Amino acid sequence: MKPIYLDNNATTQVAPEVVQEMLPYFSQFYGNPSSMHTFGGNVAMKIKEARAKVADLIGAQAEEIVFTSCGTESDSTAIWAALRANPGKRHVITSNVEHPAVKNLCEYLARNGYRVSSVPVDKKGLLDVDALYSKLDDETAIVTLMWANNETGVIFPVEEVAERVRTRGAVFHTDAVQAVGKLPINMGENDIAMLALSGHKLHAPKGVGALYVRKGTKFAPFLLGGHQEHGRRGGTENVAAIVGLGKAAELAAAKMEEENTRVKALRDRLENGLIQAIPNAIVNGDPDRRLPNTSSIAFEFVEGESILLMLDEFGICASSGSACTSGSLEPSHVLRAMDVPFTAAHGSIRFSLSVYNTQDEIDLVIEKLPPIIDRLRKMSPFWNQPAGVCRTTV
Repeated sequence: MKPIYLDNNATTQVAPEVVQEMLPYFSQFYGNPSSMHTFGGNVAMKIKEARAKVADLIGAQAEEIVFTSCGTESDSTAIWAALRANPGKRHVITSNVEHPAVKNLCEYLARNGYRVSSVPVDKKGLLDVDALYSKLDDETAIVTLMWANNETGVIFPVEEVAERVRTRGAVFHTDAVQAVGKLPINMGENDIAMLALSGHKLHAPKGVGALYVRKGTKFAPFLLGGHQEHGRRGGTENVAAIVGLGKAAELAAAKMEEENTRVKALRDRLENGLIQAIPNAIVNGDPDRRLPNTSSIAFEFVEGESILLMLDEFGICASSGSACTSGSLEPSHVLRAMDVPFTAAHGSIRFSLSVYNTQDEIDLVIEKLPPIIDRLRKMSPFWNQPAGVCRTTV
């Protein structure tokens, strides 16, 4: 049975066109791109082509793209580069709903002598921009904010914030792992200094990412080694994966309109169908300012893990939040920051679609999920409490 895969914010299917583009670079064209001979030089030319395609997707120049191993490496490189290039500044600003790739590094910095300020969000997951601006000072080295939240899909006004940060002499970095390929991005029209993206979020393979570094940005490499990536990231290039990322970037640019129309319509059909069929179901996050493929829905008074296990019996794949924090018994730090009630945060499910999803798949989820919630609630001690004791009205 083919799974109904609605967990695309965790990872995506590698596009068939990407696989075909990559295959010759495992067997036929295996030369080292740093070699002086033509066999290696031809591989280097293919990397150059991939670099241009990634740059085109985000409106950048090819020489501003540094290939990495993943989004986490891109984020870490950006933050450490800003701190090492500006050693006199030891203040970092971030938000309290960041992905663990940024959140955990910022917590490490706070434990090791850096001053880290965390900006709150409101009940819709929207950033308190004024609070962020109030924290900017002369010691601020970098402001790091996600472009779009991986759990709720809520979009932050990173371009607006980047301009203000630049005028205060700090570096602005964005973790755009969930935004690239879904939202139009033009780095020629904003003041963002560094941007992180990851291949496996846009139908390229795992194990490859990229960091955009604006020309003129002070930079210190995270990985020291050879002269690869113009000395900005040592290590022999993962050629096949880079070629795949280039092809995926080309496809994402071509399918951006579909992402924002057909995929968005499927997301809305799923969301509306579930909200109408299931009482005490609440959409987490701002309903308008969010990614077109993402829906986080809280089903009050049940456990999200139980929902996922029962959906799995029908081959339906979703998530209770970030895949990078699954296994934790704690409610999502994103939903807690949004002040989502405990009884809703524990029963929240993230559905994230892609261009490969169909209406038939969505309709099957709308058919199968309401009886699951009904069954679980009949077993829930919270659902059986008299109204007014634990249950809330929505």
